[in-house]
Amino acid sequence: MEKKLTILDIASLSGVGKSTVSRVLNQDPKVNPETRARVEAVIAQHSFVPSKSARAMRSQSQRVIGIVVSRLDSSSENQAVRGMLETFYACGYDAVLMESKFSPAKVSEHLAVLSRRGVDGIILFAFNDLDYDTMAPLTDKLVLMARERPGFSSVCYDDEGAVRAVLAHLKERGIDEVAYLGVERTDLTTGLRRHQAYLDYCKEQGRSPNAALGDLSLQSGYRLAANLLTPATQALVCASDTLAIGAAKYLQEQGRTDVLVSGLGSNPMLTFLFANALSLDFGYKDAGILAARQLLGQIEEAKAPKATIAPCQPL
Repeated sequence: MEKKLTILDIASLSGVGKSTVSRVLNQDPKVNPETRARVEAVIAQHSFVPSKSARAMRSQSQRVIGIVVSRLDSSSENQAVRGMLETFYACGYDAVLMESKFSPAKVSEHLAVLSRRGVDGIILFAFNDLDYDTMAPLTDKLVLMARERPGFSSVCYDDEGAVRAVLAHLKERGIDEVAYLGVERTDLTTGLRRHQAYLDYCKEQGRSPNAALGDLSLQSGYRLAANLLTPATQALVCASDTLAIGAAKYLQEQGRTDVLVSGLGSNPMLTFLFANALSLDFGYKDAGILAARQLLGQIEEAKAPKATIAPCQPL
């Protein structure tokens, strides 16, 4: 007896995801016309008739995306999530938001819950110590945010380009004595890549680097500024706006109005509290939109996972 085809078979033959076949069967008007025609041609060719159980499952479909953030109080992640939600809502998806608090164990728990729930796709704000091997079965419906990993789809910020853009802007203003406040290099993006961009720039310009690394807190920015500041310092470039707020607070207390502070992240609190400070916009919301569109391409059109660098905005 000939094996009866399933929705998965139709999806494979059509070169799309299972959810796209379901949307075609449900007459979803948002399906791309060319994609709809391709799927319907395969359905007609194989005289496919969905089973009663499949129809019941479709009628209960939640069309849900799981988003796992590192910190709910992160301004950068919140900006990215806003872009994601706008994109998903416009395409008829709801979202479940979960927080990992930088815990690999929490990430594993959240991914297990989302998998059991049968979400259509997942966006994960990733960090260093995750068990990527156990995540391999999710590659077709997963996008990593802010961290790339071979074999996985990802959207990352332009860490090196952002630091270089700030330094180039300062040089145009005749500012050469620039110290750097960063994050420990065990953090591969905010830490390692941004610090290395500063060191490489100093080497290219023939200048001695003046840098100190800490954590992402306001207190760290305050403390690092106190350690780095010299009478010759013209500017402090900070790896994040949070560090920049702490550094600007220290400068304010010391009466050092001659030192320019620049952060990365476009947190409105920095320029609200310290009108002369600079903050480069990483384009967090645009990166969130990119990640959402990339994920929809994977789950609806069976597009291959890819690594994308989201451009930062000019100062």
